[in-house]
Parts: sequence; structure tokens; C-alpha cells
Amino acid sequence: MRPPEDILQRIVETKREEVEALRGSRSELRDRAEAAPPPRDFAGALAGRGAVAVIAEIKRRSPGAGAIRMDLDPIGLGPMYESGGAAALSVLTDREYFGGSLEDLSTVRDLVNIPILRKDFVIDESQVFEARAAGADAILLIVRILDDERLRSLRTVAEELGMSVLVEAHDGAEVQRGLDTGARLLGINNRNLQTFEARIDVTLSLADRVPSDVALVSESGIHTAADVRSVGEVGVDAVLVGESLLRQEDPGEGVTALAGQEKASR
Repeated sequence: MRPPEDILQRIVETKREEVEALRGSRSELRDRAEAAPPPRDFAGALAGRGAVAVIAEIKRRSPGAGAIRMDLDPIGLGPMYESGGAAALSVLTDREYFGGSLEDLSTVRDLVNIPILRKDFVIDESQVFEARAAGADAILLIVRILDDERLRSLRTVAEELGMSVLVEAHDGAEVQRGLDTGARLLGINNRNLQTFEARIDVTLSLADRVPSDVALVSESGIHTAADVRSVGEVGVDAVLVGESLLRQEDPGEGVTALAGQEKASR
């Protein structure tokens, strides 16, 4: 297996190639994005609750975990998550490394009433337009792969389309960069990109750096209700959970087991 940072670099290189292929369709994508049905309020679905919200993820595989649920059926899984109590969904749309697609997202959005995050490696405005045109209500921006100017500009484009933006950080310096560039919805990814190990201690150690008026999401490494309670005690608004749900026979019941954990003020 390639070193983790090398994998991230290769993913970004692949995204640059994909973006280049999109350039000729940029105007069409913008028009489709602007004509799409109004986005649902992703950030609003997570904030203002007395309990930690659950964002349930749809993905088939990952570079770190390998195959997770290759026979995944988005048509059944999305409604299952919603009925289980998910406040929102996250759909992996990267094809080469995660086995996803924008078709997965579009299909699921027509079947649920909760908002959907396009989880991908967004580096260009054309991907933002593409996401909105496909029905995404929010996008992910990863601090590690973007400079400050690009973080601001991509967030602005998405917000002008009415979308929420989840800005993802892996450490304290990235948390600060995200905040300094105007993030209103911040995700702390608990996964160590050197080892692929995910520990909620990352969130527990960084949560107090995030102002109370910025919604906070803990990503990766969430397996049990006790994990959700632990991050809830430091004021986390939501958890994003994928692998631990997808490996269960009934992922909807998995959501139910995590949902409803009390959230403290931050």
C-alpha cells in the first residue's frame, strides 16, 4: 500500500485531471446548478439540537479500509438511514478511490427529505457547480489540500448557491486556518493520515478551539453510543459516521443506536 500522504497526493492529482475534463462544461454546470431545486439546510439540520446529530455516510470502499460494502444499494440505504434517525447524509462521490458517483447522490436525494453532503476532494469551482446540479445541499472542503484563498473562494461560491460548507481540519493549525477563512461549519477529522488510525481524542483535544457560534462535526472513529456521548460532552454538534455503520447488517439500526446522545454547550 502506498504511504497515506502519497495516496492523498494521488487523489488530488486525479481530481485535477477530472477538473480539466469539466472545464468545457463549466457554463452548463453553472446554469444547471442555478436551476436546481433549492438546497436543503444542511448546517441547520445539525445545529440547535439538544442531542448530537448523526450524519450517516454512503460509501463502498476507501484507500485505508479497503472494501467496506461493495454491494451497497443507495436506493435502500438512504431511506434506511433516514428512518433510523440520521439528521443528514454524506455521499462519497469519488469513483476511482471510493467507488462512488454523483449518480449515487442524485438517486438518494430523490428518496429522502434530509440534506445531503457531497463528500469528495473539491479543488475547483466547477466541482461546486457539479455538486449543486446533482442535488447536493453541502460540500466538503479539506483544509490540507487547499490554500487560504482557495478555501475562501470555494466556500463563497457554494454559499452563493445556497449550500452549506463543511470545512475539514485534521489538527490545531488546520482548525485555525479554517476559522480564519470564515468557516461556519467545521469538521475535525479524527483520522491520522500517516497511520490511518482514527481516535476521537483528536476531537476531544481540539473542540475548545472552536467558537460556540461555529457548528462542530466530529468525523471518523465513531463506533459506539459511548463515543458519541464523549464528543457530545465537549460540545460537538454532530458526528459523521460511515464505516462502522456500513459494516453492520442493518445500518439503520446502527444509526438509531448512536442518535439521541446529549450535547453539552461549548
